[in-house]
Amino acid sequence: MNTIIINHAPLRSTAIFRASKPESRIVLGDDARQAIVNGRTYLDNRLILNNTPVYGINTGFGALCNTRIPDEEITALQENLVRSHACGLGDQVPDSIVRLMLFLKIKSLSYGHSGVCVETIERLIEMYNAEIYPVVYQLGSLGASGDLAPLAHLSLPLIGLGEAKWQGNLFSGADLNHAMGWNPLQLKSKEGLALLNGTQFMSAYGAWLVNQSHHLWQWATLIGAISIDAFNGRMDPFHELLHQVRPHNGQMHTAALIRSYLQESLIATSSKTQVQDPYSFRCIPQVHGASWDALQYVTHVLDIECNSVTDNPTIFQEQDLILSGGNFHGQPIALALDMLCIAMHEIGSISERRIYQLINGHQNLPSFLTPNPGLHSGFMIVQYAAASAVSQSKMLCMPSSVDTIDSSMGQEDHVSMGANAATKCYRVLENTKRVLAIELLTALQALEYRRPLTSSVAIENLMNAFRKEISFMTSDTYMKPAIDQSLQFIESYTVEQAIQ
Repeated sequence: MNTIIINHAPLRSTAIFRASKPESRIVLGDDARQAIVNGRTYLDNRLILNNTPVYGINTGFGALCNTRIPDEEITALQENLVRSHACGLGDQVPDSIVRLMLFLKIKSLSYGHSGVCVETIERLIEMYNAEIYPVVYQLGSLGASGDLAPLAHLSLPLIGLGEAKWQGNLFSGADLNHAMGWNPLQLKSKEGLALLNGTQFMSAYGAWLVNQSHHLWQWATLIGAISIDAFNGRMDPFHELLHQVRPHNGQMHTAALIRSYLQESLIATSSKTQVQDPYSFRCIPQVHGASWDALQYVTHVLDIECNSVTDNPTIFQEQDLILSGGNFHGQPIALALDMLCIAMHEIGSISERRIYQLINGHQNLPSFLTPNPGLHSGFMIVQYAAASAVSQSKMLCMPSSVDTIDSSMGQEDHVSMGANAATKCYRVLENTKRVLAIELLTALQALEYRRPLTSSVAIENLMNAFRKEISFMTSDTYMKPAIDQSLQFIESYTVEQAIQ
């Protein structure tokens, strides 16, 4: 059991990803609890002592911001907000990401700048710890004022509405509260708005995507090294001196990894007849390296966002201020996730090109990597499958952040579309992972044709582990299970585990 104490210490997005695992549990720290109580007390006193309209607390929302709400209707205002905004569309969000949404909403509210009651946060923690996942939909957010529709669905069970999954079953919000022995919450001033304002939908996707991208990038570079030996490629393009004169961090890092993966490979040190290799081999440091640099930037953005207060208005009790601003606007995440989408697509794109080169009968490899081409098609169509995935990813790489649609009668006249950036990046990463699985399967098939020469110890270790699950193919076979097994291999092992 991994216990996470929610306090005001920052957490890195890679650590936050671990909160998506069911074995994690949350405990509210003393400093966070006190900040929450103080923020709520300040807000209650402010409403008693000061009759000034405050957006979303005693006014309507969006274009209705100038409509004053009577005190006796403030609870109804907050609950109406949650009901009316729960209009998501499309596929359901995966449970692991809903779990991260709960975690990040708890983290954001814990600073005491949102004015929610501690009981509301404790109910969210109870849901998280019990592995209760509200049904949330992928479409509905414009990325400002935050992720309104997805967060409304996340919040519905708090007031006994909506749907949630628990212990493998689907419950209505009312039935869930009954099963858990809970009374639906009566939301107080500001609480509905605090629950719905914020970037926790796109941030949850972002934390998941950053973690998966780190994992896939490591695998892509190792698989690229295997393909170099499978192609009998030259090592000149990875020489340290070459990258010192163009010292991009990612480029130098990638070249160093390639050298380490192929250290003492008899194939790598054998004589070559070709003067140069195709770009998909020769330019791995430049392409993978650029994606690595982009990933570092995106990680930095998510590290900030996952530890931020992103609802509106924001309470600063020590300064006696309630400020209405735009911290819910998802532009920082939208730009970052558009960049990540492109960067990880490029990893898949260059991978597919290496697959293509390996099956074409070059460098003394048999056509389509089968001993009897003609009678057998070998790896011909797996390259088609990879090309199909890459082609779809290309279309998904149109940046979401360049789009905006006027909403709420012109009050919300520029939006980030960060939620769409997140969901399409998710699809691109899934495509890239499948392409890498095909390259791994293809490269290890091609490597067998280099015998009796061997690759490095690291790659031979990986080959031995892989062959325990997937055999060398001497004739045509049903390829889908082999691709799925290769995919499972990438998902199940870190690079360090695979090469030991």
